[in-house]
Amino acid sequence: MALPAPRLDDRHFQDIVDEAKKRIPHYCEEWTDHNVSDPGVTLIELFAWMTDMILYRLNQVPDRHYIKFMEMLGIRLREPVPARAPVTFWLSAPQETKALIPAGTEVASTQTENEASIVFTTDENFIVHPADLTAVITRVATREPGKKQYNTHNLRRLASGFEGFEIYSRVPQIDDALYFGFKEDMSHHLIGLDLDYDQAGGAGIDPTLPPYTWEASSAQKGIRWEPCELEMDTTKGMNSAGRIMLHLPRMAKLSVNEENYYWIRARVKDITPREETEGMAPYQVSPKLRQAAVASWGGTTMATHRQQAKDEFLGRSDGSAGQRFYLQSTPLLDRKPGEQLLVHVEGRGREIWQEVRDFAESRSTDNHYMLDSATGEIRFGPAIRQPDGTIKLYGNIPPRGANLIFERYSFGGGQDGNVQRGVINTLKTAIPYISRVSNRRPAWGGMDAESLESAMMRAPLLLRSRDRAVTESDFEFLAMQALPASIGRVKCLQPRPADEGRVVPGQIYVLVVPKVPRPSDYLDPNQLELKKDDMDLLSAFMDERRLLTTRVSVREPAYTWVAVKAMLRPAPGADPRALENEILRRL
Repeated sequence: MALPAPRLDDRHFQDIVDEAKKRIPHYCEEWTDHNVSDPGVTLIELFAWMTDMILYRLNQVPDRHYIKFMEMLGIRLREPVPARAPVTFWLSAPQETKALIPAGTEVASTQTENEASIVFTTDENFIVHPADLTAVITRVATREPGKKQYNTHNLRRLASGFEGFEIYSRVPQIDDALYFGFKEDMSHHLIGLDLDYDQAGGAGIDPTLPPYTWEASSAQKGIRWEPCELEMDTTKGMNSAGRIMLHLPRMAKLSVNEENYYWIRARVKDITPREETEGMAPYQVSPKLRQAAVASWGGTTMATHRQQAKDEFLGRSDGSAGQRFYLQSTPLLDRKPGEQLLVHVEGRGREIWQEVRDFAESRSTDNHYMLDSATGEIRFGPAIRQPDGTIKLYGNIPPRGANLIFERYSFGGGQDGNVQRGVINTLKTAIPYISRVSNRRPAWGGMDAESLESAMMRAPLLLRSRDRAVTESDFEFLAMQALPASIGRVKCLQPRPADEGRVVPGQIYVLVVPKVPRPSDYLDPNQLELKKDDMDLLSAFMDERRLLTTRVSVREPAYTWVAVKAMLRPAPGADPRALENEILRRL
């Protein structure tokens, strides 16, 4: 049963007015008009209102004490979490050399009269490689049922238009395929294939619903081929000359017909009942390819809702303890390596100072400072008088006249970064050969800074674990605290004898499932992979909090993928199309 928390004073405005009116006869018998029109009653109500405000503030004292206890325990509000989105950069024209999209490139939404632009920054360097086509192979049916054969084609003749061939079996069969191989890793590239087919060579199909799918050799564990996202296809189902543009996933080398390259392929698919209802039909004869050319038209890289400030001058030290300086832009995001305070001292050069959570363990020679992410306040250690009269410094003090410069920091984040598809469309940093940008998927993961109410609910859990992992629930709670925006679920397990052959003393597994932006949408295997940086950070975080006698292994769980094949008969009067859509949504 919860402990009842009494109010320090439970009186309200009307209670105070009524109590004052009851005391009037005791102090002034002649005052008999107690209506609101009486000037004296007006004064009573005025003072009652002022008293009510004082009582309201008095009742906030327990909450203030609670917050002060949280400060004493070192509990802080969490920083905002930035949203992330894959952003595609389009080249103005295919290039013969590599094109670099550097890390830190800024892209943004369109600024309007009512809304400021939302700025995203690319996380890593991305190099757009020229598409070096190395091999073209077809896989067709043989006379022996169920078997396929590979045919390799002459690239030089194909580029010149002298290598016309049927890309599938004479009567195309399911899983017939046309392969294009590349030496360079074309992961996350935008590829354009200029293909010249015989006019109406692939008869029997609806040109708007061609019965093939584009796939790429996948870098995912246990998956050989992964679907490509189609940007455009003007070949009318491989029945005329045109261009096909594909967004490629993360790729890996794969051996096809004993040739080890990065592959994309157009594979004849098995038409589902739904696709058949929509009008998709199989080829009656194979399309015939006469000429092919491949080029890179851009690439997709991850961008984060943040901006960076570099070499920001904070001021000069006056040599006193407890100095405070303020950064210009807030709120700040989690600090990365290289985001630090520099103190320039004449004659001694540049000193790197270290951010700490508090000064409890700081010695007078430690170059420490505290940084409040919400306000941008940088605070140096205090000087406290000891019982014997001496002064103790908790952290070093920048010398008088020293220049304080913050080398680099990131700011931004919040829910407003969760923009919809196509909103990021402005290139703020000029890059040679890049003509435009766009986000093909909505941004996800943005979270506002933690509210005070949320932190107050979190405090008892922190007290229970005391920032140490002992029980299973401690491991799971602390793992969620380490990466709240990236982790969806955590399960702590000890290996069973049947799994390991024997129980390893002290071995603990922490299984982590990443947070999925939209769980109701199609689940891509890529979404269930935790980023290496996050995995390393979580491993280090848990290692600091484990018991000395335990070993912690942070890993992803093994997923079992389930396929469902269901046949349903709609009830009389039901809409079959609406019923099918609802069934697919629930599955």
